[in-house]
Amino acid sequence: MAGQKKNFPKWLADRARHVESVLDNFLPEETVPPTRLHEAMRYAVLGGGKRVRAALVYAAGEASVVSADSLTSAQGMALDHAASAVEMIHAYSLVHDDLPCMDDDALRRGRPTVHIQFGEAMAMLAGDALQPLAFELLAQMPIAPALIVQATELLARSAGSLGMAGGQAIDCISVGVALTRDQLQIMHSMKTGALLQASILLGGIVAGASSPTRTGLESYARAIGLAFQVADDILDVTSDTATLGKTAGKDIAGNKPTYVSLLGLDGSRELLHALRDEAKAALLPLGITGGRLLDVADFIVQRDR
Repeated sequence: MAGQKKNFPKWLADRARHVESVLDNFLPEETVPPTRLHEAMRYAVLGGGKRVRAALVYAAGEASVVSADSLTSAQGMALDHAASAVEMIHAYSLVHDDLPCMDDDALRRGRPTVHIQFGEAMAMLAGDALQPLAFELLAQMPIAPALIVQATELLARSAGSLGMAGGQAIDCISVGVALTRDQLQIMHSMKTGALLQASILLGGIVAGASSPTRTGLESYARAIGLAFQVADDILDVTSDTATLGKTAGKDIAGNKPTYVSLLGLDGSRELLHALRDEAKAALLPLGITGGRLLDVADFIVQRDR
């Protein structure tokens, strides 16, 4: 396990490079009409990002089999499709979140947001096109049809009104509102946590995880999905725009409810570490195969952007 942890930065970088290459192949070429739309889609998805969601898909896939080497070529290909699908859903959500009618942000991943670069209409269409492409990739996975149905239902629910879109809706109507801790947790478990949880569970589904393994993945996913948002809230007040690649301090300036505004910086850090410990405890029944997911939990707590 120690050796695995030592090699985690290389594994994470390798996964990021790999999924970038896979996404490049799955996205329509810029030369294919409508060229401007395809250019905007590729701009939104490629060339940046931590690829944490993709990494979670691969790590959960590894945790669901005897060893990473025991994944079949079909399972490996299906993991590529699932990882790309969640990255496309994530990218589409960022494109729409950055629009003037939502968060009105001009910077994402250290460069102009899609609507600044391509205009609002093309940004909206790029997000609209990325979402169905994600589900097209799931439909093409070379695994049992029943597992494809499970994966499709899971991603659809996590992105819809009971997941990411619903969480964003709550966020929009909560500006200037003093939410309780339970209300804040519900909002973030939907807005941010749902897609992170789906990434983990998709990896398990694709790799054919056993029922006990799925139970462990579900518990881990709930804790790590919330931990990611708590870390984001902390970084919004402790980091700077150059490091984050997006506008720092935007939540406070916009009078949005966050864990830092509710619990303070120290209280938020205490919660973050408690969630990391909860996530790790959920992986104990998985033994050594859950090592990558343990590493991701530490990465989320310790990240600086």
